[in-house]
Parts: sequence; structure tokens; C-alpha cells
Amino acid sequence: MKEKITFSFGKNWQDFLKTLTKEKIKNAEISIKDFMGVTEFTDKSVIDIGCGSGIFSYVMFKMNAKKIVSFDVDPFSVKCCEFMHKKAGNPKKWVFHQGSILDDAFISNLGKFDIVYSWGVLHHTGKMWDAIKKSAQLVNKGGYYYIAIYNKGDGMFGPKFWLGIKKFYNAHPFIGKYIFETGYILAFFALNLVKLRNPFKQIRDYKQNRGMSWRRDIADWLGGYPYEYATIEEIFNFMKSNFPDFQLINVKSVNRLSNNWYLFKRNN
Repeated sequence: MKEKITFSFGKNWQDFLKTLTKEKIKNAEISIKDFMGVTEFTDKSVIDIGCGSGIFSYVMFKMNAKKIVSFDVDPFSVKCCEFMHKKAGNPKKWVFHQGSILDDAFISNLGKFDIVYSWGVLHHTGKMWDAIKKSAQLVNKGGYYYIAIYNKGDGMFGPKFWLGIKKFYNAHPFIGKYIFETGYILAFFALNLVKLRNPFKQIRDYKQNRGMSWRRDIADWLGGYPYEYATIEEIFNFMKSNFPDFQLINVKSVNRLSNNWYLFKRNN
């Protein structure tokens, strides 16, 4: 099957913003504060790599970051960021661009930042390890590197299985994608009912997960391609080998295929 990408993260984020609420923004803010152990970004410069919906850049603005740079390779995601920028009152200290973390000419003009943030993005570039290396190089001395990368997982329904699913999904037009998503949703309900779990409660509670949308994340998961992954040990060893002055200060692990969270701090 010819490999191609027919899924736009940005269009998916545009659908997400149609359901945006203050509660979702608050949950996104809580996720950053809790994981980093901070309440504000005062006097901190921040870069949001793969800004997606723009809500985390917006949260960084609300947390009083002194400078915010947001960028995404998807033009529809840039439009989402523009929408959130307007919602913030078009602040001059927050700028946004269309660009790729793999583009040396583009990133060479960005500078260094006190906080480099890229959640669930670098594994979709097609060159994950290069993307990690290039993004980590943007961290100031004494700064923080906050990323989330798909867990490697194992078993029959491990990453190789889902890689095939993603290729299959992207090979089909809109109606095929819709049918596929419907099948996934029906399987979700069936599996939870068999296990005597309330699927409706899980859907209601999902917004507490960084303020995200259960329905939009299904499309994101099925369509998100390229798709790479790593174990916590692989990420740790890569950082230790390439950036010995970075220390892992927090990690949130999963036992399935979703994202492991990492927070590194660079020595002064």
C-alpha cells in the first residue's frame, strides 16, 4: 500500500476549538502547572513547538511568560494559534509562525528559550530523534525541556499494529475515515461494557486530560502519521548521550501506547 498522509492535525484542531470552554483551558493550565511544579512563567521565554490548537501557547500567555513563540508545520494549526492569539488580545510578546522543527534555516533564527515545550509532536515528524535533538538545542542554560513522546508498548496490539492501522486510515478518503472512526468508537463502547466499565463516564471525564476532547483525540490517534515511539529508557539514554548537561527531573509514564511525559532541566 502506498504510504501517504491525508490527515490534517490542524483541521482536527479547528474542530476542537469549536467546543473550547473555559474549563478545558483551565485543565490545560493545570496540566502544565502540576507537571512543572510552577504557578507562573514570569520572566521566562517559552517556545511551543507544534502548537496545534494554540491553547497551550494561550495558557503560557496567561501564566505571564515574558516571550512566547509558537509554530507549527500545518497551516491550519497556525490558524488555530492565530485565533487564540486574538482571544488573548493580540499581545506583541506572543508571535506565531508556520515552520518545521526539522528546518535548520527556520530554527536557526529562533534563538534560545527558558522553556521548550513540545507535547505529542516530535514523534509525528518522520524523524523523531532528529526532532528531539534539534528542539533540545533551543533550551537556554538553566532552562526546561518539556516533551511528550508515544510509549513503545508491546504485545499483539502494539505499535507495529497501530502503524499499519494509521497507514490504512490515511489511504482512504473522508467517508472511509468516518466509517473507520465509527468502528473504533463502537469497539470502545463494547470493550468497556464487557469489562463492566461506564464508557459515558470516561468520555465525560476525558476533558480533565489536559483539557482535550475525547472525540477529536480519536481522529488524532487514528490519523496521526508519521508515527514513531520510544521507551522511557530510550529517551533517557538518548538525552544522556547527546545532552549530558540535561537532568531528568520529572516523568509521567504509561503502560500502554499513549504519551510518556518528560521534563528535563539544563544545568547552568
